[in-house]
Amino acid sequence: MQAADEFNAGCGCDGTRFRVEGTPLMRLFCHCTLCQAFNKAPYADITVFRGRDVTMPSPGTVHYQTLRPPPAVQRGTCSECGKPAVEFMHLGPLPKFVFVPTANLRDPMQVPKPSLHMFYNRRVADINDDLPKVSGYLKSQLVSIRMLIGALMRRR
Repeated sequence: MQAADEFNAGCGCDGTRFRVEGTPLMRLFCHCTLCQAFNKAPYADITVFRGRDVTMPSPGTVHYQTLRPPPAVQRGTCSECGKPAVEFMHLGPLPKFVFVPTANLRDPMQVPKPSLHMFYNRRVADINDDLPKVSGYLKSQLVSIRMLIGALMRRR
């Protein structure tokens, strides 16, 4: 078990704590209805890391569920407070990706600027910023995967 000061990510109640290292691949805002329901918010603000850069929470501290396969995103809520804690996805030949709700990152230096809004057609309110706003299932998936692969290639 890690010492408490080694954890730099976790839910607000600290029932779920974990370690995130390395540079985030990207940050995005997802407006899909699953993210809205899971986060109980108009959209999800998530920061994406390579799986190898995250020491996942201890077993039993997170309750994982698949809301809709595919994509096979495992969405995890804290077993104590029930709030979003961490999510992960592994698609075929791509590496495992870990999605951390940006609010769960305790080090502001790990929070990159956001890259895009995806599933913008599902938004509950317009967002007034200069980020790309991608609509539709296929286009949202393709743009975000292309950006992730680009970020992976730059990290090599």
